[in-house]
Amino acid sequence: MNPVTIGLASVDETRQRMPRAFEGTAQGAFISFPTIDLLWKVLTAKRWDILRAMTGAGPLSIREVARRVGRDVKTVHGDGHALLKAGVLERAEDGRIIFPYEPRPCGFLPPVRLTNSRDLTPQPSPPPAGTTSPAASRR
Repeated sequence: MNPVTIGLASVDETRQRMPRAFEGTAQGAFISFPTIDLLWKVLTAKRWDILRAMTGAGPLSIREVARRVGRDVKTVHGDGHALLKAGVLERAEDGRIIFPYEPRPCGFLPPVRLTNSRDLTPQPSPPPAGTTSPAASRR
């Protein structure tokens, strides 16, 4: 089974991978979204359930996917078509749907930019209301 990287990539990042792919350099499989909002809009928790149920299973009917995830056929049909439209699922020659990858999510969060070294220093949590901190009790 082929691993797929699911994450964020700008159009420019995707364009940078294309020439290398056309030259024959293996890039691996990517399903990229331009924004975190779009990623989470397409890959809802229930759609992740569908992908997990389909991983390694080969082509499945919508009805079989619904049975595997324990959901209504109509709602799984809607989710399946949303995943097809987004390019996450593929349609097999016989009309069934397939997720021919092993999902390997990464790159979901934008890079963190630290403004100074204080950002790396853990800050103590305040004591719960009605209690005193250990430092205050030693005074």
